[in-house]
Amino acid sequence: MTTVPPGSALNRGQVSDGHWGGRLQIVLAAVLWSTSGFFAKAPWFDAWPDDVRGIMLAFWRSFFAMLVLLPLIRRPQWRWPMAPMMICFATMVWSFMSAMVHGPAANAIWLQYLCPAWVFLVGLLFLKERVRAADVWMFCFCLGGVLLILCMEMWQGSQLYATTLGILSGVSFAGVLLSMRTLRDVDPTWLILLNHSATVAILSPWVLAGRQSHVSTGSYIALALFGVFQMSLPYVLFARGLRTTSSPEASVLALIEPILVPIWVFVAWHTHPTYEAPAWWAWAGAGLILIGLLNRYLPRTGSCVNP
Repeated sequence: MTTVPPGSALNRGQVSDGHWGGRLQIVLAAVLWSTSGFFAKAPWFDAWPDDVRGIMLAFWRSFFAMLVLLPLIRRPQWRWPMAPMMICFATMVWSFMSAMVHGPAANAIWLQYLCPAWVFLVGLLFLKERVRAADVWMFCFCLGGVLLILCMEMWQGSQLYATTLGILSGVSFAGVLLSMRTLRDVDPTWLILLNHSATVAILSPWVLAGRQSHVSTGSYIALALFGVFQMSLPYVLFARGLRTTSSPEASVLALIEPILVPIWVFVAWHTHPTYEAPAWWAWAGAGLILIGLLNRYLPRTGSCVNP
């Protein structure tokens, strides 16, 4: 999912007519982000046990992304809000990848897209931020979607662990964004590098302990591509696209990511024995979340619920 670079047009609220080049860059970034399910569900990593596969994928994805970003750093600095940001990011990456390993990719990505609802809730309860009617409707639809998925998973007695991990990924992603709010003037590439570095450091003990489980050399090449094309290049494209694209339009275009995730998984792995199609309630819950996000981010003039 997108991590909005601090100081970008999306954060500053700048609005322009936009150019097709910027829109195309945002769309391409969303398409690259959507390949997460393709990699997470690939049988290339079956040698890693299910209970650690999410950790291994998260570690190597961040490791290779870190290598790509390291030469691009120009203005490194340290501030205390970076600590909770890095912890939340590592939690987000682990829980998201683990949710994809243990359950349908569609569930994981749509539950992570609950992040705006959690940011709204924190802003309302603790930061006393101004709230628009669209914010309230977004939260209600998103909450309805996650409750539908949760209740049905509990009723069926399946995938509850994966669903919980998906919700955790959305909550921790909200923590990343809230931390980054106070770091708008910091180089976004530096922040992304810090996040990936923290993920590598925090998850390394589990990775080192799991060395007895080997995958092929080709699998590590795939992980390197995973880090470059799913975690490094998309952020550069997204940041550039924001220079000429308004924040509401960019947010809507980014919804291409959760729509494409289950499609890539189906196209690539539907014939594999481990493939598991999303249940009807996953699609219904995703539909409610999508309605809430579109209602919030489609360009419109919103009214304030409280002053």
